[in-house]
Amino acid sequence: MIRNRALQTREKLVGKLPVTGELLRGSLLERTVRHKSGCPKCARGEGHQVHVLTVSYAGGRVRQFSVRRERVAEVRRWLENYQKLKETIEAICELNHQLLRPDAAVPRGERKKRD
Repeated sequence: MIRNRALQTREKLVGKLPVTGELLRGSLLERTVRHKSGCPKCARGEGHQVHVLTVSYAGGRVRQFSVRRERVAEVRRWLENYQKLKETIEAICELNHQLLRPDAAVPRGERKKRD
């Protein structure tokens, strides 16, 4: 019974997987850039808002990508798609771990013995 429920739940999760290439791993940061001289906005202390996508790689390496203002919504959507995909994959893995365990409904003596 538990096995059937786990299989049904897994199938529902698989059906929810985003089938898209619009995936992006990383973090979107908002930073303020200030010019050293010649900019009245920076002289007032306001600065310029910029968006940066940071992505960490193995070995502690980090890459940063500037994101144009008109692409910020798109980047956020892609990051969200990635997070949903990652969460769904983790949930499916947990269900598969349950499916690997012996069925608790079958008494120990009746389970198949390994040779």
